[in-house]
Amino acid sequence: MPADFHEVRFPLDVALRGSGGPVRRTEIVTLASGREHRNSRWADSRRRYDAGLGIRTLDALHAVLGFFEERRGRLYGFRYRDRVDHRSGPPSRPFAPTDQRIGTGDGTTRVFRLAKSYGNGPEAYRRTIHKPVAGSARVAVNGVEVAAQTVSVDSTTGQLTFAADAVPPMGAAITAGFEFDVPVRFDTDELTVDLAAFTAGEVPRIPLIEIVP
Repeated sequence: MPADFHEVRFPLDVALRGSGGPVRRTEIVTLASGREHRNSRWADSRRRYDAGLGIRTLDALHAVLGFFEERRGRLYGFRYRDRVDHRSGPPSRPFAPTDQRIGTGDGTTRVFRLAKSYGNGPEAYRRTIHKPVAGSARVAVNGVEVAAQTVSVDSTTGQLTFAADAVPPMGAAITAGFEFDVPVRFDTDELTVDLAAFTAGEVPRIPLIEIVP
């Protein structure tokens, strides 16, 4: 991503209590007959979050205000941990090098992109992963995990590169397991905190939106 992205993570203790998830944009036209024509305006989903629900203490609020100021509001993007969806597999188990199919070897290609598939049928959605957690990726070729020194993963782009002497052979299934963050930015340039309401149990609204590379 460009220089307007900071490779730092939103305060984790707040993020893990936040709310949000994927958003899609579907255009629906209802005909005179009552039938519908539906068209997806976006090829990919875009995630939205509200981090306000994760703020339980004044110290946490202070930390988020500092993070907001350092990012200059909506100006700079950053990493966000989605508690429900931050691994190549289910959050209840450790990820494995065979979790996600990311490509097929042709004997010459060394560079692949990390991705995660949602669903198992022909309509499964494939999501490109741009912000893997540094050092988390495990890679396998035809089900056999490869040594860490034979493959490198760029944690800022999600690009996976095999060493020149370890190019996957023709037809080889390339899989990977990993943890990842979501690239987001604040979706507001103004944070309004009513301290009286906060101490009475009302949480501020802190909207975040995923950045589409």
